[in-house]
Amino acid sequence: MTQQTIYQHLRELREHFTPPPGFTYPEISNGTFVMMMSPRPRHQLTAVDVRDQLAGQLPPGIIAVEATDTDDASLGTLRIPDLLVVPRSAMETDDPLDAHEILLAIEIVSPANPGNDYDAKSRDYPAMSIPHYLILDPRDGTWTYQWGIDTSGGRPAYGNRLQKQPYGTPLAVTTELGTWRLDTSGLPRYSRKDMMLPPE
Repeated sequence: MTQQTIYQHLRELREHFTPPPGFTYPEISNGTFVMMMSPRPRHQLTAVDVRDQLAGQLPPGIIAVEATDTDDASLGTLRIPDLLVVPRSAMETDDPLDAHEILLAIEIVSPANPGNDYDAKSRDYPAMSIPHYLILDPRDGTWTYQWGIDTSGGRPAYGNRLQKQPYGTPLAVTTELGTWRLDTSGLPRYSRKDMMLPPE
């Protein structure tokens, strides 16, 4: 069974799938469902704050949207970025968004499964031809920015990375459509309860 066949089978299962309480619709990667817990309020507040900052900087016809299915059927991958920057016209579809249309993907790290953002999506997103990937981590108040897809190692990977910069460190995403600056100094941080830790 090919990877594309497995993917189509999983896509069909997903169409009839009801997530259990406290979970979101699954993503698909490496021939399996990837289940995530529903986002915490501070996670969603981060998404709104960053979306609002981007909205005032994007050129006409380019928008920032939240939590949209995006896929690359040739890879057998379906992901749901927390935020993405994309041409408005690309959103006029009945299918998952074509990943090749995405200019920037942003993930806000989940307290329950940070490896999904730092490891798995750092592999999937360059393979899906997403040229810029920003990770915001409310657990420790840091950001990681990756860009420049490099295929010299035999598979697509980001060639450039600024890793674990503290919130408040100047952040600029430079694309062919312009430079978008984000102020992370006021972004919320998870509480100990958000991270399922006991009180101090």
